[in-house]
Amino acid sequence: MTQQHPTGKPAQFDMFIDPANGQEDLVYSPSRVRRVKSQPMQEAEMLAHLAATGRFRILHKLEPRQVTGSVRPQYPLHGIIIDTETTGLDHRKAEIIEIGVIAFTFDEHGTIGDITGVYGGLQQPGTTIPAEITKITGITDEMVEGQFIDIPELRSLIEPADLVIAHNARFDRPFCEAFSPMFSGKAWACSNAEIDWSSRGFEGTKLGYLIGHAGFFHDGHRAVDDCFALLEVLDRKGEADVISPFAELYNASQRSRVRIFAENSPYDFKDHLKARGYRWSDGAEGGPRSWWIEVDEPDLEDELRYLRTEIYQYPEADPPTKILTAFDRFKA
Repeated sequence: MTQQHPTGKPAQFDMFIDPANGQEDLVYSPSRVRRVKSQPMQEAEMLAHLAATGRFRILHKLEPRQVTGSVRPQYPLHGIIIDTETTGLDHRKAEIIEIGVIAFTFDEHGTIGDITGVYGGLQQPGTTIPAEITKITGITDEMVEGQFIDIPELRSLIEPADLVIAHNARFDRPFCEAFSPMFSGKAWACSNAEIDWSSRGFEGTKLGYLIGHAGFFHDGHRAVDDCFALLEVLDRKGEADVISPFAELYNASQRSRVRIFAENSPYDFKDHLKARGYRWSDGAEGGPRSWWIEVDEPDLEDELRYLRTEIYQYPEADPPTKILTAFDRFKA
């Protein structure tokens, strides 16, 4: 219907039914038809509408799981997810300024059970926090001033653990063991290196990417938040997955690996070793000064054959090896 506007120009009206009185309300729009709803769309309706278009991807804010008041006996094993924030990358020089821990139970099949404890604590370092660390973590000198990590509370969660998990265990384990002896003698697993994320459809392994790909977002780079984010990713099994990422990680932690030291390898072949995945050790932690790699035990002979044929070019070459379990892996 049309109605005369005060300017003399015809104006277009829309009509909709007001559910409160069952009558048609006219909504004025001087230039075009405009529909106004009397009731806002509910959240579930909005999500369904956006998803149905095929043009939007919905990310849900990650809600931390609650600590249980009653632990179920069918999950007898104890796991820890840990994350640290530090003043730098070298555990021999830098210090921990924040630790986040989630304690949970699981069974021998790698099924996660209950959350049994959560701890997050800040600690004032001996030096000022570098500006680049504050930019990454959001942790300032003012936040950590006078703060100390509660060792007894932390120990109450760590000591019962059968497995300690970090998303970069090669970084976190040396820092944790330098921080306190409570971490020594524990089995560690790395959710970054010991899960085949690519076979699960992930194109990267950074935690922020993994959590986004899984359909969540969270407040990243704070220790406890990152722990909860990692827990959700580990416990989320895709439709095509046979087992969960955590079950894969737990299985990997049960297998022995072998570290091979390409000691005295020719300098000219260093780029070949690096391209194959070898890392350089300067010998500062007591091992030989050489390139090294870790492989599963069944792959040991193939790797030794590669070294003898391609690197040493000497069939009798016998590079040193060391068998590693989860108790030895990811140490400095």
